[in-house]
Amino acid sequence: MDRITIDRSAYSPDPAESVLPVPVLLHGRGTGSGMAHRFAREVRVVADDGWDEPGAADMPGDGHGTAAPATQVHFETARSALCANDSPDISFDQSVNPYRGCEHGCIYCYARPTHSYLNFSPGLDFETRIIAKHNIADVLRTELCQPRYVPRMLNIGSATDCYQPVERELKLTRSVIEVLGEAGHAFSLITKSSGVERDLDLLAPLAARRLAAVYVTITTLDPTLARRMEPRAAAPHRRLRTIRTLAEAGIPVGVSVAPQIPFINEDMEQVLQAAREAGATSAFYTVLRLPWELDALFREWLQVHYPQRAARVMARVQDLHNLSDAQRAAGKAYTSDFAQRMKGSGLWADLLRQRFAKACRTLGLNRERQGLDLGQFRPGSLQGQASLF
Repeated sequence: MDRITIDRSAYSPDPAESVLPVPVLLHGRGTGSGMAHRFAREVRVVADDGWDEPGAADMPGDGHGTAAPATQVHFETARSALCANDSPDISFDQSVNPYRGCEHGCIYCYARPTHSYLNFSPGLDFETRIIAKHNIADVLRTELCQPRYVPRMLNIGSATDCYQPVERELKLTRSVIEVLGEAGHAFSLITKSSGVERDLDLLAPLAARRLAAVYVTITTLDPTLARRMEPRAAAPHRRLRTIRTLAEAGIPVGVSVAPQIPFINEDMEQVLQAAREAGATSAFYTVLRLPWELDALFREWLQVHYPQRAARVMARVQDLHNLSDAQRAAGKAYTSDFAQRMKGSGLWADLLRQRFAKACRTLGLNRERQGLDLGQFRPGSLQGQASLF
């Protein structure tokens, strides 16, 4: 793994750094593209002058390629910790994300376009320029103590992986869990990392009080495919071991088999079975979504790794979202409508839904999220007033 550089100064993006995508393969990275973001006013075009390492762009998709840039971590002073969610198709009402960007580099990540708001590329910058909210725990403590605050279902890591590699040193996620635990605030978290095992000492007691649940994403059991799609996330077998460790510690654990990508990860039933055997008690899935720049980025990834089936994959993604001929002709890849974006609609989406439902029934997996108790919230505990409640 590349060295992680910690930049103690605030980040200061250069608006002239955006470049057009070039389909290259970088070792250990989800994409080699520094594609321009949608707000860029200047775009630099990369041209191959023949002086770079020969054949780098033509190497097969086997996880090897030219050297990738090291990860840089910049610090941000957060003004708020809680992000409200009013989307009816999401099971939590608010989220906490200790980081912006994610070193795991999952090519399909719907959060990639959020890096555009920082004047960074949703491509390579998203996985190499990580923003750490160094004061996230203090800000969260302040927000939970506000008189007007009402506890609602909360998720950690909805737009970043809260246990990505830099968490080992910074421990921002751990500090968030400590604050929530002090306040008796129920929460769930979702991750692809085995790093969550470090915090068993916090999670297990909270889970015993119905205050915590963990969801582990396993997109496929194929290690080669996982390395291409999620180059710096834990290997599939390691995630299964994490599920087992969490379950044995008494922590409710579910599995996310998301996203489902036609003709790419086709082993949903096998993933569900392996997760159930490891101790998962619930499951959910979503279909591939391609908002904003992610559309072009994912198409580029297909051309690098699966050029023979790229057109077929994209056609079926459009089928899953039941797009009209006019929408397809316009190049649209998915629908962002709340009623359709997560599970899709139409024939192919129905078939996928039936597959998932049948597998869950057979395995005894609960398709509902873990029930947690919001009634134990005591904000006075954060101010040393526990005795008053």
